[in-house]
Amino acid sequence: MTDPRPADTTGERRIPLPRPGRGASQRRRGEILRVDHAGEYAAVHIYRAQQAVFAGRKGKEAITADMEEMGRQEQVHLARFNALLNAEGVRPTVMTPIWRLAALTLGAGTALISEKAAHACTEAVEAVIEEHYAEQIAEIQDQDPALAAELTVFREEELAHHDHAVEHGSRDAPGYQLLSAVIKAGCKVAIKVSERV
Repeated sequence: MTDPRPADTTGERRIPLPRPGRGASQRRRGEILRVDHAGEYAAVHIYRAQQAVFAGRKGKEAITADMEEMGRQEQVHLARFNALLNAEGVRPTVMTPIWRLAALTLGAGTALISEKAAHACTEAVEAVIEEHYAEQIAEIQDQDPALAAELTVFREEELAHHDHAVEHGSRDAPGYQLLSAVIKAGCKVAIKVSERV
């Protein structure tokens, strides 16, 4: 079956069409909250693992402080999504334990490679997340301007993390192109899975 929508020739992001049927908008809101909670949960654990690797090592005070600060911002985002899930009766993804393990492994693994690899991880993750937030903001800004405004603030903070990573040499990491591609692909799969289960 072919897609009835015209092909996107402008390079603009495509906004998902609402699902048909009764309760579709409520289901979609649940998907948005669930996937955003999962993303922030993973980000907290990535930064936590990176900070643990760098903490106490001579000459790593600056990056340890960076990871702590970015992790603290992600924790604020996570707390907000925890509150929204609880208030609206939306369950988190059943994949939470797997995402936790994956995030800890990714964070620790990239930090053990090098500082620049840790920054490459941040750049890749935040590139996917900010794009994901941008798509959600475009999708919901008319129906739910309050949530769109919150997501806009979160997106700006994710962009700041991305830019900080680039400024600190993320693209000079060993195997940068492959590392970045693998991390981005993993994030995109996690987004699709977390929306659904």
